[in-house]
Amino acid sequence: MQKNDAENGAVVLVSGGLDSMVVAALAVEAGHRLIALTIDYNQRHRIELEAAARIARHLGAERHIVLPLDLTRFGGSSLTDAALAVPKDGVQPGIPSTYVPARNTIFLSLALGLAEATGARAIHIGVNALDYSGYPDCRPEFVEAFETLANLATKAGVEGDRFVVRTPLLHMTKADIAAEAARLGIDAGMSWSCYDPQPGDLHCGQCDSCRLRSKGFAEAGLPDPTRYVAAP
Repeated sequence: MQKNDAENGAVVLVSGGLDSMVVAALAVEAGHRLIALTIDYNQRHRIELEAAARIARHLGAERHIVLPLDLTRFGGSSLTDAALAVPKDGVQPGIPSTYVPARNTIFLSLALGLAEATGARAIHIGVNALDYSGYPDCRPEFVEAFETLANLATKAGVEGDRFVVRTPLLHMTKADIAAEAARLGIDAGMSWSCYDPQPGDLHCGQCDSCRLRSKGFAEAGLPDPTRYVAAP
């Protein structure tokens, strides 16, 4: 018989951003034992790793694994290749240079391995299909396809001990997410969103992620705890 999520624990991908913080807090609110997984892919915005550690500690994670995976060896993104500039002209149509090739597929695969190894059967990820930067791996059809793959590709899955991929923010706006953080009573200032961190641990205020973050707090009618070097 398959155990429930709370008995098994839940693997949550905790990047250090606002979305992943809210997803982790929702998992804890639902009574799940939190197994936090952070991927250190040698990203430009490494300060988010410190944010991930703060969040995991604050939420009482049973385990927090920071897994090194140097995606700069692949390149192909302005988040992993210092020669590529982070775009700061506002959110544009199409897939931006901040897209990291197959990142969510890679991360979910690692989370799946951890889930099977630890007995967890729920994987939580903070993907969002509304206020996002056009990434193909944030769409509902991607999540559904990965869940199907998870149950085809694992011993647990083929034996009927099925995995679920939970995406509670999938159809939320950034304003909804900011409001959810407030409802949960967690300090959004613990999280980090900026793609191009500035000296003094400041958000740049101009990259897509900063713009979306600022817009979310404004539309939610909430004070933005983020320190920006320039107003979005």
